[in-house]
Amino acid sequence: MDTVIKAFGLVFQFDVMIAIVASAFYGLTVGALPGLSATMATALLVPVTFYLSPIAAIATIITASAMAIFSGDIPGCLLRIPGTPASAAYTDEAYAMTRKGQAETALGICLWFSALGGIAGTLSLMLIAPLLAEMALSFSTYENFWLAMLGLMCSTLVARSSPIKAIAAMLLGLLITCIGIDNPGGVPRFTFGSTDLLGGIEVIPALVGVFALAEVMRSLTERDPPKIENRKLGSILKGQWKLTKEYPKQQTRGNIVGIIIGVLPGAGADMAAWVSYAMSKRFSKTPEKFGTGHPEGLIEAGASNNASLASGWVPALLFGIPGDTITAIAIGVLYMKGLNPGPSLFTTQAESMYALYIIFILGNIIMIPFGIIMIRLASKVVGAPRSAVMPVIMIFCAVGAFATAGNNLFAVWCVAFFGIFGFVMEKNGYPVAAMVLGIVMGTMVEQNFVTSLIKSDGSVLPFFDRPVSSVLAAMTFAALLWPVFSWTRDWLKGRSRAVAA
Repeated sequence: MDTVIKAFGLVFQFDVMIAIVASAFYGLTVGALPGLSATMATALLVPVTFYLSPIAAIATIITASAMAIFSGDIPGCLLRIPGTPASAAYTDEAYAMTRKGQAETALGICLWFSALGGIAGTLSLMLIAPLLAEMALSFSTYENFWLAMLGLMCSTLVARSSPIKAIAAMLLGLLITCIGIDNPGGVPRFTFGSTDLLGGIEVIPALVGVFALAEVMRSLTERDPPKIENRKLGSILKGQWKLTKEYPKQQTRGNIVGIIIGVLPGAGADMAAWVSYAMSKRFSKTPEKFGTGHPEGLIEAGASNNASLASGWVPALLFGIPGDTITAIAIGVLYMKGLNPGPSLFTTQAESMYALYIIFILGNIIMIPFGIIMIRLASKVVGAPRSAVMPVIMIFCAVGAFATAGNNLFAVWCVAFFGIFGFVMEKNGYPVAAMVLGIVMGTMVEQNFVTSLIKSDGSVLPFFDRPVSSVLAAMTFAALLWPVFSWTRDWLKGRSRAVAA
Protein backbone atom coordinates (compact mmCIF):
# COMPACT_ATOMS: atom_id res chain seq x y z
CA MET A 1 0.00 0.00 0.00
CA ASP A 2 2.91 2.35 0.66
CA THR A 3 3.97 1.93 -2.98
CA VAL A 4 0.44 2.67 -4.24
CA ILE A 5 0.17 5.78 -2.05
CA LYS A 6 3.55 6.99 -3.36
CA ALA A 7 2.33 6.35 -6.92
CA PHE A 8 -0.79 8.49 -6.35
CA GLY A 9 1.50 11.18 -4.92
CA LEU A 10 3.62 11.06 -8.09
CA VAL A 11 0.58 11.36 -10.39
CA PHE A 12 -1.45 13.99 -8.54
CA GLN A 13 1.16 16.71 -8.78
CA PHE A 14 0.50 20.03 -10.47
CA ASP A 15 2.93 19.53 -13.37
CA VAL A 16 1.70 15.99 -14.07
CA MET A 17 -1.98 16.98 -14.05
CA ILE A 18 -1.29 19.95 -16.36
CA ALA A 19 0.66 17.60 -18.67
CA ILE A 20 -2.27 15.13 -18.77
CA VAL A 21 -4.89 17.80 -19.54
CA ALA A 22 -2.77 19.59 -22.14
CA SER A 23 -1.71 16.38 -23.92
CA ALA A 24 -5.33 15.17 -23.88
CA PHE A 25 -6.52 18.19 -25.88
CA TYR A 26 -3.43 17.99 -28.08
CA GLY A 27 -4.03 14.29 -28.85
CA LEU A 28 -7.72 14.88 -29.55
CA THR A 29 -6.90 17.75 -31.93
CA VAL A 30 -4.18 15.92 -33.89
CA GLY A 31 -6.21 12.70 -34.11
CA ALA A 32 -9.23 14.59 -35.48
CA LEU A 33 -7.20 16.07 -38.35
CA PRO A 34 -7.47 13.66 -41.32
CA GLY A 35 -4.18 12.04 -42.25
CA LEU A 36 -2.33 12.82 -39.00
CA SER A 37 -1.66 9.61 -37.05
CA ALA A 38 -1.40 8.94 -33.30
CA THR A 39 2.24 8.01 -33.89
CA MET A 40 2.91 11.41 -35.42
CA ALA A 41 1.22 13.11 -32.45
CA THR A 42 3.44 11.15 -30.08
CA ALA A 43 6.63 11.83 -32.07
CA LEU A 44 6.00 15.59 -32.00
CA LEU A 45 5.63 15.45 -28.20
CA VAL A 46 9.13 14.05 -27.62
CA PRO A 47 10.89 17.47 -27.63
CA VAL A 48 8.41 18.69 -24.98
CA THR A 49 9.09 15.67 -22.72
CA PHE A 50 12.75 16.70 -22.64
CA TYR A 51 11.82 19.50 -20.20
CA LEU A 52 9.32 17.54 -18.06
CA SER A 53 9.71 15.33 -15.01
CA PRO A 54 9.82 11.55 -15.75
CA ILE A 55 6.20 10.88 -14.72
CA ALA A 56 4.87 13.97 -16.52
CA ALA A 57 6.81 12.97 -19.67
CA ILE A 58 5.33 9.46 -19.72
CA ALA A 59 1.88 10.89 -18.92
CA THR A 60 1.96 13.05 -22.05
CA ILE A 61 2.82 10.04 -24.26
CA ILE A 62 0.11 7.81 -22.74
CA THR A 63 -2.66 10.42 -22.73
CA ALA A 64 -1.98 11.89 -26.17
CA SER A 65 -1.80 8.47 -27.89
CA ALA A 66 -5.04 7.21 -26.30
CA MET A 67 -6.90 10.41 -27.19
CA ALA A 68 -5.57 10.48 -30.76
CA ILE A 69 -6.65 6.86 -31.41
CA PHE A 70 -10.22 7.72 -30.39
CA SER A 71 -10.28 11.15 -32.04
CA GLY A 72 -9.37 9.60 -35.39
CA ASP A 73 -12.90 8.17 -35.42
CA ILE A 74 -14.50 11.64 -35.61
CA PRO A 75 -13.63 12.51 -39.26
CA GLY A 76 -14.25 8.85 -40.12
CA CYS A 77 -17.82 9.10 -38.83
CA LEU A 78 -18.58 12.53 -40.28
CA LEU A 79 -16.53 12.65 -43.50
CA ARG A 80 -15.68 9.01 -44.27
CA ILE A 81 -12.00 9.98 -43.91
CA PRO A 82 -10.18 8.08 -41.13
CA GLY A 83 -8.23 10.43 -38.88
CA THR A 84 -5.74 7.68 -37.95
CA PRO A 85 -4.88 4.28 -39.50
CA ALA A 86 -6.60 2.52 -36.58
CA SER A 87 -9.90 4.17 -37.58
CA ALA A 88 -9.74 2.96 -41.19
CA ALA A 89 -11.03 -0.54 -40.35
CA TYR A 90 -14.55 0.64 -39.52
CA THR A 91 -14.81 4.03 -41.23
CA ASP A 92 -17.37 2.80 -43.79
CA GLU A 93 -19.53 1.31 -41.02
CA ALA A 94 -19.46 4.50 -38.95
CA TYR A 95 -20.16 6.71 -41.97
CA ALA A 96 -23.09 4.46 -42.95
CA MET A 97 -24.61 5.11 -39.50
CA THR A 98 -24.14 8.86 -40.04
CA ARG A 99 -25.95 8.68 -43.38
CA LYS A 100 -28.83 6.93 -41.59
CA GLY A 101 -29.05 9.91 -39.20
CA GLN A 102 -27.29 8.12 -36.35
CA ALA A 103 -24.07 10.21 -36.15
CA GLU A 104 -24.48 10.66 -32.38
CA THR A 105 -24.78 6.89 -31.86
CA ALA A 106 -21.74 6.14 -34.03
CA LEU A 107 -19.57 8.74 -32.28
CA GLY A 108 -20.88 7.61 -28.89
CA ILE A 109 -19.93 3.99 -29.66
CA CYS A 110 -16.42 5.03 -30.68
CA LEU A 111 -16.00 7.10 -27.51
CA TRP A 112 -17.61 4.81 -24.95
CA PHE A 113 -16.14 1.52 -26.10
CA SER A 114 -12.70 3.05 -26.72
CA ALA A 115 -12.64 4.15 -23.06
CA LEU A 116 -13.80 0.73 -21.82
CA GLY A 117 -11.27 -1.01 -24.07
CA GLY A 118 -8.48 1.21 -22.77
CA ILE A 119 -9.35 0.33 -19.16
CA ALA A 120 -9.45 -3.39 -20.04
CA GLY A 121 -6.02 -3.10 -21.67
CA THR A 122 -4.69 -1.35 -18.56
CA LEU A 123 -5.96 -4.15 -16.31
CA SER A 124 -4.17 -6.65 -18.56
CA LEU A 125 -0.97 -4.60 -18.25
CA MET A 126 -1.31 -4.62 -14.45
CA LEU A 127 -1.86 -8.40 -14.35
CA ILE A 128 0.45 -9.67 -17.11
CA ALA A 129 3.51 -7.44 -16.74
CA PRO A 130 4.43 -8.22 -13.09
CA LEU A 131 4.04 -11.99 -13.68
CA LEU A 132 6.22 -11.86 -16.78
CA ALA A 133 8.73 -9.65 -14.94
CA GLU A 134 9.32 -12.37 -12.34
CA MET A 135 9.97 -14.91 -15.09
CA ALA A 136 12.13 -12.49 -17.09
CA LEU A 137 14.51 -11.94 -14.16
CA SER A 138 15.89 -15.42 -14.83
CA PHE A 139 16.63 -14.60 -18.50
CA SER A 140 20.27 -14.45 -19.60
CA THR A 141 21.78 -12.79 -22.69
CA TYR A 142 20.94 -15.93 -24.73
CA GLU A 143 17.20 -15.65 -24.04
CA ASN A 144 17.26 -11.86 -24.48
CA PHE A 145 18.91 -12.26 -27.90
CA TRP A 146 16.27 -14.68 -29.16
CA LEU A 147 13.50 -12.56 -27.64
CA ALA A 148 14.74 -9.50 -29.54
CA MET A 149 15.02 -11.54 -32.74
CA LEU A 150 11.50 -12.90 -32.25
CA GLY A 151 10.24 -9.33 -31.90
CA LEU A 152 11.94 -8.39 -35.16
CA MET A 153 10.49 -11.40 -36.98
CA CYS A 154 6.97 -10.75 -35.66
CA SER A 155 7.00 -7.45 -37.54
CA THR A 156 7.05 -9.44 -40.78
CA LEU A 157 4.02 -11.52 -39.76
CA VAL A 158 1.79 -8.52 -39.08
CA ALA A 159 2.96 -6.37 -42.01
CA ARG A 160 0.18 -5.48 -44.44
CA SER A 161 2.62 -5.35 -47.34
CA SER A 162 4.83 -8.15 -48.66
CA PRO A 163 6.67 -10.03 -45.85
CA ILE A 164 9.83 -9.84 -47.98
CA LYS A 165 9.56 -6.04 -48.04
CA ALA A 166 8.97 -6.03 -44.28
CA ILE A 167 12.12 -8.10 -43.71
CA ALA A 168 14.10 -5.80 -46.03
CA ALA A 169 12.88 -2.72 -44.12
CA MET A 170 13.73 -4.36 -40.79
CA LEU A 171 17.26 -5.27 -41.99
CA LEU A 172 17.69 -1.68 -43.14
CA GLY A 173 16.83 -0.52 -39.62
CA LEU A 174 19.45 -2.92 -38.19
CA LEU A 175 22.02 -1.54 -40.64
CA ILE A 176 21.30 2.03 -39.47
CA THR A 177 22.06 1.03 -35.85
CA CYS A 178 25.52 -0.15 -36.96
CA ILE A 179 26.58 3.44 -37.70
CA GLY A 180 29.02 4.97 -35.19
CA ILE A 181 31.32 3.68 -32.46
CA ASP A 182 28.62 2.60 -29.98
CA ASN A 183 29.32 -1.10 -30.48
CA PRO A 184 31.03 -3.84 -28.41
CA GLY A 185 34.30 -3.38 -30.31
CA GLY A 186 34.30 0.42 -30.09
CA VAL A 187 35.32 0.59 -33.77
CA PRO A 188 33.95 3.36 -36.08
CA ARG A 189 31.55 1.83 -38.59
CA PHE A 190 29.96 3.44 -41.67
CA THR A 191 31.02 6.93 -40.55
CA PHE A 192 32.72 7.81 -43.88
CA GLY A 193 35.08 10.14 -42.06
CA SER A 194 32.26 12.26 -40.59
CA THR A 195 32.60 13.21 -36.91
CA ASP A 196 28.82 13.74 -36.68
CA LEU A 197 28.25 10.05 -37.46
CA LEU A 198 30.63 8.82 -34.73
CA GLY A 199 27.82 9.04 -32.19
CA GLY A 200 25.51 7.04 -34.46
CA ILE A 201 21.97 7.91 -35.54
CA GLU A 202 19.77 9.11 -32.68
CA VAL A 203 16.45 7.26 -32.46
CA ILE A 204 14.29 10.34 -31.85
CA PRO A 205 15.25 12.34 -35.00
CA ALA A 206 14.78 9.18 -37.08
CA LEU A 207 11.30 8.60 -35.61
CA VAL A 208 10.24 12.22 -36.06
CA GLY A 209 11.45 12.10 -39.66
CA VAL A 210 9.76 8.89 -40.82
CA PHE A 211 6.46 9.54 -39.03
CA ALA A 212 5.96 13.31 -38.89
CA LEU A 213 7.92 14.84 -41.77
CA ALA A 214 7.01 12.01 -44.16
CA GLU A 215 3.35 12.69 -43.30
CA VAL A 216 3.80 16.35 -44.27
CA MET A 217 5.31 15.30 -47.61
CA ARG A 218 2.47 12.84 -48.19
CA SER A 219 -0.11 15.57 -47.60
CA LEU A 220 1.42 17.60 -50.44
CA THR A 221 0.47 14.85 -52.90
CA GLU A 222 -3.14 14.49 -51.67
CA ARG A 223 -6.18 16.71 -51.98
CA ASP A 224 -7.60 18.53 -48.95
CA PRO A 225 -10.52 16.68 -47.29
CA PRO A 226 -14.01 18.06 -47.90
CA LYS A 227 -15.46 20.53 -45.41
CA ILE A 228 -17.65 19.07 -42.70
CA GLU A 229 -21.24 20.32 -42.62
CA ASN A 230 -22.04 22.37 -39.52
CA ARG A 231 -24.84 20.37 -37.94
CA LYS A 232 -26.03 20.21 -34.35
CA LEU A 233 -25.44 16.84 -32.66
CA GLY A 234 -27.69 15.37 -29.99
CA SER A 235 -26.71 13.42 -26.86
CA ILE A 236 -23.48 11.51 -27.55
CA LEU A 237 -23.77 8.85 -24.83
CA LYS A 238 -27.51 8.22 -25.19
CA GLY A 239 -28.18 4.47 -25.59
CA GLN A 240 -24.58 3.38 -24.97
CA TRP A 241 -25.38 1.47 -21.78
CA LYS A 242 -28.10 -0.41 -23.67
CA LEU A 243 -25.56 -1.36 -26.37
CA THR A 244 -23.10 -2.46 -23.66
CA LYS A 245 -25.66 -4.92 -22.31
CA GLU A 246 -26.75 -5.99 -25.80
CA TYR A 247 -23.24 -6.81 -27.13
CA PRO A 248 -21.15 -8.07 -24.17
CA LYS A 249 -19.61 -10.91 -26.20
CA GLN A 250 -18.38 -8.59 -28.97
CA GLN A 251 -16.91 -6.14 -26.47
CA THR A 252 -15.11 -8.90 -24.52
CA ARG A 253 -13.79 -10.52 -27.70
CA GLY A 254 -12.54 -7.15 -28.95
CA ASN A 255 -10.74 -6.51 -25.67
CA ILE A 256 -9.08 -9.95 -25.71
CA VAL A 257 -7.98 -9.68 -29.35
CA GLY A 258 -6.66 -6.16 -28.75
CA ILE A 259 -4.69 -7.27 -25.69
CA ILE A 260 -3.14 -10.24 -27.52
CA ILE A 261 -2.24 -8.23 -30.63
CA GLY A 262 -0.90 -5.38 -28.50
CA VAL A 263 1.63 -7.70 -26.87
CA LEU A 264 2.94 -8.79 -30.29
CA PRO A 265 5.91 -6.59 -31.25
CA GLY A 266 5.25 -4.36 -34.24
CA ALA A 267 1.47 -4.94 -34.45
CA GLY A 268 -0.36 -2.04 -32.82
CA ALA A 269 -3.84 -0.54 -32.67
CA ASP A 270 -4.51 -0.43 -36.41
CA MET A 271 -3.85 -4.18 -36.78
CA ALA A 272 -6.05 -4.90 -33.74
CA ALA A 273 -8.91 -2.90 -35.25
CA TRP A 274 -8.73 -4.68 -38.63
CA VAL A 275 -8.56 -8.16 -37.07
CA SER A 276 -11.41 -7.46 -34.61
CA TYR A 277 -13.71 -6.01 -37.28
CA ALA A 278 -13.07 -9.06 -39.50
CA MET A 279 -13.71 -11.44 -36.58
CA SER A 280 -16.91 -9.61 -35.67
CA LYS A 281 -18.26 -10.09 -39.19
CA ARG A 282 -17.08 -13.73 -39.30
CA PHE A 283 -18.85 -14.73 -36.06
CA SER A 284 -21.87 -12.46 -36.38
CA LYS A 285 -25.36 -13.93 -36.67
CA THR A 286 -26.23 -11.13 -39.11
CA PRO A 287 -23.13 -10.60 -41.30
CA GLU A 288 -25.29 -9.18 -44.09
CA LYS A 289 -25.89 -6.05 -41.98
CA PHE A 290 -22.19 -5.14 -41.91
CA GLY A 291 -21.44 -2.08 -44.02
CA THR A 292 -25.01 -0.79 -43.69
CA GLY A 293 -24.54 1.06 -40.38
CA HIS A 294 -24.62 -1.88 -37.94
CA PRO A 295 -23.08 -1.17 -34.48
CA GLU A 296 -21.75 -4.72 -33.85
CA GLY A 297 -18.44 -4.44 -35.73
CA LEU A 298 -17.97 -0.84 -34.58
CA ILE A 299 -18.20 -1.92 -30.92
CA GLU A 300 -15.72 -4.78 -31.27
CA ALA A 301 -13.12 -2.87 -33.31
CA GLY A 302 -13.43 0.28 -31.17
CA ALA A 303 -12.82 -1.70 -27.99
CA SER A 304 -9.93 -3.58 -29.58
CA ASN A 305 -7.80 -0.68 -30.80
CA ASN A 306 -7.63 1.07 -27.42
CA ALA A 307 -7.15 -2.20 -25.51
CA SER A 308 -4.05 -2.87 -27.61
CA LEU A 309 -2.50 0.48 -26.60
CA ALA A 310 -1.96 -0.47 -22.94
CA SER A 311 -0.98 -4.10 -23.60
CA GLY A 312 1.60 -2.84 -26.13
CA TRP A 313 3.52 -1.47 -23.14
CA VAL A 314 4.08 -4.99 -21.73
CA PRO A 315 7.04 -5.93 -24.00
CA ALA A 316 8.24 -2.31 -23.96
CA LEU A 317 8.51 -2.13 -20.17
CA LEU A 318 9.79 -5.68 -19.68
CA PHE A 319 12.32 -6.11 -22.45
CA GLY A 320 12.63 -2.75 -24.23
CA ILE A 321 10.85 -4.31 -27.24
CA PRO A 322 8.22 -1.94 -28.72
CA GLY A 323 4.73 -3.38 -29.02
CA ASP A 324 3.95 -0.74 -31.67
CA THR A 325 5.33 2.47 -33.13
CA ILE A 326 4.01 4.54 -30.20
CA THR A 327 5.83 2.43 -27.61
CA ALA A 328 8.94 2.59 -29.82
CA ILE A 329 8.91 6.34 -29.20
CA ALA A 330 8.02 5.81 -25.53
CA ILE A 331 11.08 3.57 -25.04
CA GLY A 332 13.30 6.44 -26.17
CA VAL A 333 11.60 8.73 -23.63
CA LEU A 334 11.96 6.11 -20.86
CA TYR A 335 15.72 5.85 -21.47
CA MET A 336 16.00 9.64 -21.64
CA LYS A 337 14.32 9.94 -18.22
CA GLY A 338 16.36 7.19 -16.52
CA LEU A 339 13.49 4.65 -16.44
CA ASN A 340 15.43 2.00 -18.34
CA PRO A 341 13.06 -0.78 -19.50
CA GLY A 342 13.66 -4.21 -18.00
CA PRO A 343 12.24 -6.61 -15.39
CA SER A 344 14.17 -4.82 -12.62
CA LEU A 345 12.05 -1.70 -13.30
CA PHE A 346 9.16 -3.42 -11.49
CA THR A 347 11.25 -3.91 -8.33
CA THR A 348 13.59 -0.91 -8.19
CA GLN A 349 11.00 1.68 -9.29
CA ALA A 350 7.70 0.01 -8.44
CA GLU A 351 6.02 3.33 -7.56
CA SER A 352 6.72 4.60 -11.10
CA MET A 353 5.04 1.50 -12.54
CA TYR A 354 1.95 2.01 -10.38
CA ALA A 355 1.92 5.68 -11.42
CA LEU A 356 1.91 4.53 -15.05
CA TYR A 357 -1.13 2.28 -14.38
CA ILE A 358 -2.96 5.17 -12.69
CA ILE A 359 -2.24 7.48 -15.64
CA PHE A 360 -3.62 4.89 -18.08
CA ILE A 361 -6.87 4.55 -16.13
CA LEU A 362 -7.15 8.31 -15.57
CA GLY A 363 -6.52 9.00 -19.27
CA ASN A 364 -9.31 6.65 -20.34
CA ILE A 365 -11.74 8.08 -17.79
CA ILE A 366 -11.20 11.71 -18.83
CA MET A 367 -11.47 10.59 -22.46
CA ILE A 368 -15.26 10.57 -22.08
CA PRO A 369 -15.87 14.23 -21.07
CA PHE A 370 -12.99 15.55 -23.18
CA GLY A 371 -14.12 13.42 -26.13
CA ILE A 372 -17.63 14.88 -25.95
CA ILE A 373 -16.15 18.40 -26.03
CA MET A 374 -14.02 17.50 -29.07
CA ILE A 375 -17.00 16.02 -30.89
CA ARG A 376 -18.88 19.30 -30.34
CA LEU A 377 -15.89 21.24 -31.73
CA ALA A 378 -15.36 18.79 -34.60
CA SER A 379 -16.51 21.14 -37.35
CA LYS A 380 -13.78 23.66 -36.44
CA VAL A 381 -10.95 21.15 -35.90
CA VAL A 382 -11.64 18.81 -38.83
CA GLY A 383 -12.00 21.75 -41.19
CA ALA A 384 -8.54 23.20 -40.39
CA PRO A 385 -6.72 23.74 -43.72
CA ARG A 386 -3.63 21.62 -44.31
CA SER A 387 -1.82 24.68 -45.66
CA ALA A 388 -1.94 26.10 -42.12
CA VAL A 389 -1.28 22.89 -40.17
CA MET A 390 1.64 21.36 -42.10
CA PRO A 391 4.11 24.31 -41.83
CA VAL A 392 3.60 24.31 -38.06
CA ILE A 393 4.34 20.58 -37.92
CA MET A 394 7.54 21.10 -39.94
CA ILE A 395 8.70 23.77 -37.48
CA PHE A 396 8.00 21.42 -34.55
CA CYS A 397 10.00 18.67 -36.27
CA ALA A 398 13.05 20.89 -36.81
CA VAL A 399 13.04 22.71 -33.47
CA GLY A 400 12.27 19.52 -31.52
CA ALA A 401 15.10 17.53 -33.10
CA PHE A 402 17.52 20.42 -32.58
CA ALA A 403 16.63 20.71 -28.87
CA THR A 404 16.62 17.00 -27.98
CA ALA A 405 19.99 16.41 -29.66
CA GLY A 406 21.79 19.00 -27.54
CA ASN A 407 21.38 21.90 -30.00
CA ASN A 408 23.04 19.90 -32.76
CA LEU A 409 22.13 20.93 -36.31
CA PHE A 410 23.04 17.43 -37.55
CA ALA A 411 19.85 16.12 -35.91
CA VAL A 412 17.78 18.44 -38.11
CA TRP A 413 19.51 17.02 -41.21
CA CYS A 414 18.70 13.52 -39.88
CA VAL A 415 15.02 14.45 -39.62
CA ALA A 416 15.06 15.74 -43.19
CA PHE A 417 16.84 12.63 -44.51
CA PHE A 418 14.57 10.16 -42.72
CA GLY A 419 11.48 12.15 -43.72
CA ILE A 420 12.37 11.80 -47.41
CA PHE A 421 13.45 8.20 -46.89
CA GLY A 422 10.23 7.26 -45.07
CA PHE A 423 8.11 8.93 -47.75
CA VAL A 424 9.88 6.99 -50.55
CA MET A 425 9.63 3.71 -48.60
CA GLU A 426 5.88 4.00 -48.05
CA LYS A 427 5.29 5.01 -51.67
CA ASN A 428 6.96 1.74 -52.72
CA GLY A 429 5.19 -0.49 -50.18
CA TYR A 430 8.00 -0.87 -47.62
CA PRO A 431 6.61 -0.57 -44.05
CA VAL A 432 8.46 2.09 -42.08
CA ALA A 433 7.28 0.48 -38.82
CA ALA A 434 9.50 -2.54 -39.54
CA MET A 435 12.49 -0.25 -40.12
CA VAL A 436 11.78 1.61 -36.87
CA LEU A 437 11.65 -1.71 -35.03
CA GLY A 438 15.12 -2.50 -36.41
CA ILE A 439 16.48 0.92 -35.36
CA VAL A 440 15.09 0.65 -31.82
CA MET A 441 16.16 -2.95 -31.20
CA GLY A 442 19.40 -3.19 -33.20
CA THR A 443 21.65 -2.33 -30.25
CA MET A 444 19.87 -4.85 -28.02
CA VAL A 445 20.33 -7.63 -30.59
CA GLU A 446 24.02 -6.93 -31.18
CA GLN A 447 25.02 -6.46 -27.54
CA ASN A 448 23.26 -9.63 -26.37
CA PHE A 449 24.70 -11.63 -29.28
CA VAL A 450 28.31 -10.49 -28.74
CA THR A 451 28.08 -10.85 -24.93
CA SER A 452 26.71 -14.38 -25.32
CA LEU A 453 29.54 -15.36 -27.69
CA ILE A 454 32.12 -14.00 -25.23
CA LYS A 455 30.56 -15.98 -22.38
CA SER A 456 30.48 -19.20 -24.43
CA ASP A 457 34.00 -18.69 -25.83
CA GLY A 458 32.65 -18.42 -29.39
CA SER A 459 30.36 -21.47 -29.19
CA VAL A 460 26.80 -21.18 -30.55
CA LEU A 461 25.52 -24.27 -28.71
CA PRO A 462 24.30 -22.36 -25.61
CA PHE A 463 21.94 -20.43 -27.90
CA PHE A 464 20.06 -23.70 -28.50
CA ASP A 465 20.68 -26.09 -25.59
CA ARG A 466 19.01 -23.98 -22.86
CA PRO A 467 15.27 -24.86 -22.54
CA VAL A 468 13.75 -21.35 -22.82
CA SER A 469 16.35 -20.26 -25.36
CA SER A 470 15.62 -23.24 -27.62
CA VAL A 471 11.86 -22.55 -27.55
CA LEU A 472 12.39 -18.88 -28.45
CA ALA A 473 14.82 -19.90 -31.22
CA ALA A 474 12.24 -22.30 -32.70
CA MET A 475 9.57 -19.57 -32.63
CA THR A 476 11.97 -17.09 -34.28
CA PHE A 477 12.82 -19.48 -37.14
CA ALA A 478 9.13 -20.30 -37.59
CA ALA A 479 8.34 -16.57 -37.94
CA LEU A 480 11.27 -16.14 -40.35
CA LEU A 481 10.24 -19.07 -42.57
CA TRP A 482 6.51 -18.26 -42.54
CA PRO A 483 6.73 -15.97 -45.63
CA VAL A 484 8.53 -18.76 -47.53
CA PHE A 485 5.82 -21.22 -46.51
CA SER A 486 3.06 -18.82 -47.57
CA TRP A 487 4.73 -18.16 -50.94
CA THR A 488 5.19 -21.91 -51.57
CA ARG A 489 1.57 -22.66 -50.65
CA ASP A 490 0.24 -19.93 -52.97
CA TRP A 491 2.53 -21.14 -55.77
CA LEU A 492 1.33 -24.74 -55.40
CA LYS A 493 -2.31 -23.61 -55.40
CA GLY A 494 -1.75 -21.56 -58.55
CA ARG A 495 -0.04 -24.48 -60.24
CA SER A 496 -2.83 -26.92 -59.34
CA ARG A 497 -5.41 -24.49 -60.77
CA ALA A 498 -3.37 -24.18 -63.98
CA VAL A 499 -3.18 -27.99 -64.30
CA ALA A 500 -6.91 -28.35 -63.65
CA ALA A 501 -7.68 -25.74 -66.32
